Amino acid sequence: MNPRLAAARALAAVLSGKASLNSSLPQQLDKVAARDRGLTQELAFGTARWQPRLSALAAKLLQKPFKTADKDVEALLLVGLYQLLYTRIPPHAAIGETVACIDKLKKPSLKGLVNAVLRNAQRDGAALLTELEHDPVVRTAHPRWLQKALKASWPEHWEAICAANNAHPPLILRVNRRHHSREAYLAQLHDCGIAASACSFSSDGILLTEARDVTGLPGFAAGHVSVQDEAAQLAAELLQLAPGQRVLDACCAPGGKTCHLLEVEPQLAHVVAIDLEAKRLQRVSENLQRLGLSAELIAADARAVDSWWDGQLFQRILLDAPCSATGVIRRHPDIKLTRQAEDIAALASLQGELLDALWPTLEVGGVLLYATCSVLPAENSDNIAAFLARTADARELEIVGQLGQPTAGLPQAHGRQLLPQTDGHDGFYYAKLIKIAADQSNS
Repeated sequence: MNPRLAAARALAAVLSGKASLNSSLPQQLDKVAARDRGLTQELAFGTARWQPRLSALAAKLLQKPFKTADKDVEALLLVGLYQLLYTRIPPHAAIGETVACIDKLKKPSLKGLVNAVLRNAQRDGAALLTELEHDPVVRTAHPRWLQKALKASWPEHWEAICAANNAHPPLILRVNRRHHSREAYLAQLHDCGIAASACSFSSDGILLTEARDVTGLPGFAAGHVSVQDEAAQLAAELLQLAPGQRVLDACCAPGGKTCHLLEVEPQLAHVVAIDLEAKRLQRVSENLQRLGLSAELIAADARAVDSWWDGQLFQRILLDAPCSATGVIRRHPDIKLTRQAEDIAALASLQGELLDALWPTLEVGGVLLYATCSVLPAENSDNIAAFLARTADARELEIVGQLGQPTAGLPQAHGRQLLPQTDGHDGFYYAKLIKIAADQSNS
């Protein structure tokens, strides 16, 4: 299959609200020649990343919008515009190959329209975008609800957040300290001619100068290193793990943090890792197996405590709560297409329910670390404020840098907010809570 057609079909499912790229793209990649899979991914992810700009330009060039039944042609047009404006593909190839794909969609009546729009974009697209950039949606390539939410929440940072969201994400590794120190693994990379540097905030993090196939990294198959963003790596250190502890990792898939907990403290008594969907736990199991680690995996709704909890209290809980993922848009640019403003209140409610349900499973003196990959206060500091107000035996602990590392993020009324950094960590939020005795809560 032509990579442009494959990308368009994956995007059409997203535009129609039927799927995310994570679910729609793999089905299309299976139909593309191996040599074209990289291009297919680039076209799908790149078009999603710049969709607000591309759609604004398309609307300017079209006399009327596409019909709902023609989302596939609309997606193909956006793929064509992306090639013209953001890739080095020669314009004649971008236009010719894209227009030819319409035959496969069996909509020949739209072939002339798509051809005309792409040719007009080749001629006038850059100038038209300059005219359209008075609108911050076009300038930042973020949907209006999100652009407004970021501006309201982060008046001094919102444009930098948008710029980071539109950048290609760096490749960050987590060294398995059971095998090597970070310094030793950096030396191995240097000996292999791979440029890399230590991350600023995570004790185990390494930033690769250039992205590469991680399976070719020294010791990858043997579990010496994993891929994990620096922000996510902070969870294991913030939990202050110790031998003999029972630990719960709620909402654990794909398992990066579960594995890191076990790498950081090999003598944990027991780790329970829960996720809602059994199929997502398969990825957790694979990661544990590659690293030679073990945990008890349970497919369950973490809120339904009676269905999975054995009654033994945990000393540590990591709640990596389902969220809007507005801090990782650069890794999942279709979030711009799939997430809506009304989702935020529903997610905040779910996050509050998870906090309330899991808190009774924590022993007095135990710590719960609340985490999201969101940059929206409604899911983060506002949520923690509400939980503390209704939970008498909960207190907040200050978050400070671990093991001599500087403290990441910006202090909030509650917790710390990490904003996405163009050449650094993703957007993330952490709040650290401790359970106090009942008599203390009344004092």
